[in-house]
Amino acid sequence: MKLYNISLGNIRRRKGKMLFLALGLIIGISTIVTLLAITETMTAEIEERLNKFGANIVMVPKTENLSLNYGGIDVGGVSYEVKEFNQANLARIHGIKNAKNLGVVAPKLLGPVVVDGKKVLLMGVVFDEELALKTWWQKKGKFPVNPDEVLLGASVASVLNLSVGDEMTMGNAVFKVSALLAPTGASEDNAVISELGAAQNVLGKEGKISMVEIAAFCRGCPITEVTLQIAEAFPNARVTAMRQAVMSKMQSIDMFKSFSLGVSILVIGIGALLVMVTMMGSVNERTREIGIFRAIGFRQTHVMQIILLEALVLGLFGGTVGFIFGNLAAWGVIPVVIKDGVFAGINYQLGGLCLLMAAALSLLASLYPAFKAGRMDPSDALRAL
Repeated sequence: MKLYNISLGNIRRRKGKMLFLALGLIIGISTIVTLLAITETMTAEIEERLNKFGANIVMVPKTENLSLNYGGIDVGGVSYEVKEFNQANLARIHGIKNAKNLGVVAPKLLGPVVVDGKKVLLMGVVFDEELALKTWWQKKGKFPVNPDEVLLGASVASVLNLSVGDEMTMGNAVFKVSALLAPTGASEDNAVISELGAAQNVLGKEGKISMVEIAAFCRGCPITEVTLQIAEAFPNARVTAMRQAVMSKMQSIDMFKSFSLGVSILVIGIGALLVMVTMMGSVNERTREIGIFRAIGFRQTHVMQIILLEALVLGLFGGTVGFIFGNLAAWGVIPVVIKDGVFAGINYQLGGLCLLMAAALSLLASLYPAFKAGRMDPSDALRAL
């Protein structure tokens, strides 16, 4: 008689108990699969939201002059003409090696204009990109949708005494105030914000941009690499990475992954303990059977192989069923836990890993019970009959 026939026969005879034994693995594996699927979806969601918290890379033209401005206070110095980029060259950013890590690319044109005898800053932006970058902006009115509409910073609106619906003249064009920006404490409080093309016409700088703000999250690569790639594409630009913002993003993701890993280890530990306790109980119940095997000439290794083969079959069964249940649970739970969350699909590589993990876990947890069964004295076992 083959040893595997004995193992399979014992599983068939003790279906209820073996199912209970496999249940520990099923629960453990399904929990891990569900948790990993939720973690992956939440990580992507967190990355997407963090990328909207502002720029972490800024590209400006190179200059030999140093800025004499700190905290919004200009202490004077040498005035010089600000250089600009050609807007047509902006497509180079999307041609870098790690372009997939770029979230929002927001170009801007800056220049002075005179409104009602007062000199103010005009900032031309692409509103779709700018609003995706500045998700914290609050306004009174509606964000501009037409080229002849502008958004006023809080300080500019106060100085010019303008409200939503008022008209203002910049250059030879008349613009309508579509919204007033709530105070942000940043540079936009002092700016008139218009559509990029309209600002280029008013300032006489068609096809020019003054700077580019970029929101990038480099998953799996250093942010400095993205910065260098952009700098190579724009030799005449100074590209600066805001490391603190990037490190904050990375730490948030790492903390969430560490928490998920800790929960996974706890669950798999409980599953291993359940397997070991159940296998010990099974060995104690099978004292008579094991004694007969030893009495008719089965060696210690043969008895151990029978127990471990049972554990291996149950481990593979528990891993397969647990992987299926885990994916089903993730599919149902993700839309509830994460707003607008979508199940990413079945990860077959994770499935293979789950099978190996369940088999290894079952074997390791059954090692001591198998060793105990193999060392059982035949005379002691038969005396218990």
